[in-house]
Amino acid sequence: MSHPTRAIIHLDRLGRNLRLLGELTGGRPLWPCIKANAYGHGAEIVARHLVALGHDTLCVAHATEALELREAGIRARLVLLSAALPEASDAVAEHGLEPVVCTHATLESLSRAAERVGRQVAVHLKVDTGMGRVGVRPDEVEGFLERGRQLPGVRVRGLMSHFPRADEADQSFSRAQIESFHRVCEATRAAGIEVRHLANSAGILDLPESHFDAARPGIAIYGLAPSKNIANPRVAELEPVLEWRTRITFLKEVPSGTGLSYGHTFHTQRPSLVATLPVGYGDGLHRGLSNRMHVLVRGVRCPQVGTITMDQTLVDVTALRGEIELGDEVTRLAAADENGASGSRPG
Repeated sequence: MSHPTRAIIHLDRLGRNLRLLGELTGGRPLWPCIKANAYGHGAEIVARHLVALGHDTLCVAHATEALELREAGIRARLVLLSAALPEASDAVAEHGLEPVVCTHATLESLSRAAERVGRQVAVHLKVDTGMGRVGVRPDEVEGFLERGRQLPGVRVRGLMSHFPRADEADQSFSRAQIESFHRVCEATRAAGIEVRHLANSAGILDLPESHFDAARPGIAIYGLAPSKNIANPRVAELEPVLEWRTRITFLKEVPSGTGLSYGHTFHTQRPSLVATLPVGYGDGLHRGLSNRMHVLVRGVRCPQVGTITMDQTLVDVTALRGEIELGDEVTRLAAADENGASGSRPG
């Protein structure tokens, strides 16, 4: 027996999305982001496919994510995008990970750990050009690089920054960031930096001057636009990689005025046909979407009604009375159709 609710991952669409992004960057290396379990798509599955496609560098958030991939046999270069504490240094050095650094304490700890295992650790210096989370100020970069040159166990391989507002219609802040990062790159041209990277999905799509030596696409590789403000028309070519389907387990006719689910947050306004689906917030269907989303049933958008519970959800299928049957398939998230056009996302 298989569960009637399932997620379908279309790896062919993942590949097409990456080819599109590669065209936009002029063939520069893409370092796909597969943090947070590949945005919920399955990190090991996605990583194996990306490596098979020829991508030799993948980005994750923390050392724990990277170690899970190493244990699964993934031998790609793994860049850790979040700042790590010094206590992670031994694992980083032992498994050949490439962390983002922005403190002397971490840099020194990494150097000691690297010397213990007899290798150098390649690191990426994070420059804060406006994101405001982690990173050194642009005026601190040269001093940080000088400190790195004094530590035999580390090699500053990369220089990087990140966009907070590249998916907005007004690109003035992002363009100022690009200029700031460009000045840092020029000032450190003789420092032996191998790769400079800034562009995320929005930067790849709308800010070609941000592409530098490599780009780090995230949400776009999974087929979703970073926001509705993306100007590049090719964003419409992205294909959602995930489909989320379930099946109807119960159908019932109820009179007008019937309260449904916990708290009776929805009352029918007419005699209605209501379907029960075996999926809820325990499966990741956010309770906050209660009475605010639609699903596709036989190609028809049908509203979800009542509070979403842990493992069951109600849908008003009155529009399909006389056609719908027990066991009919329901789509919560729809991927692209067989012709490559972007499919509807019901919710």
